Amino acid sequence: QVQLVESGGALVQPGGSLRVSCAASGSFVRINTMGWYRQAPGKEREFVAIVTSGDSANYADSVKGRFTISRDNAKNTVYLQMNSLKPEDTAVYYCNALITTTARSTYNFWGQGTQVIVSS
Repeated sequence: QVQLVESGGALVQPGGSLRVSCAASGSFVRINTMGWYRQAPGKEREFVAIVTSGDSANYADSVKGRFTISRDNAKNTVYLQMNSLKPEDTAVYYCNALITTTARSTYNFWGQGTQVIVSS
């Protein structure tokens, strides 16, 4: 059983910074891509950032230059460093990972989400 567990969500003021984390656990052979998505109230879930196993990263235009995604393969963890936060960044942030299990099948896994609120 593979699990993704996010942490680090909080209430922060506009212009502030926050880092959220997501750790993968369970039985698997390889973690391929890892990424973050977010869903604001009343809106659809949207892509935020993704990082490959080779540390190549891509970002949504709305967060470029403010957010940085990184991963620690030894800890099976992906991070999202968020700087210069804006109220429109308020959302539930979901971790996503493409993981090859011990059965040699590759699946898309999601975490349960962590709430980020940007407000004064």
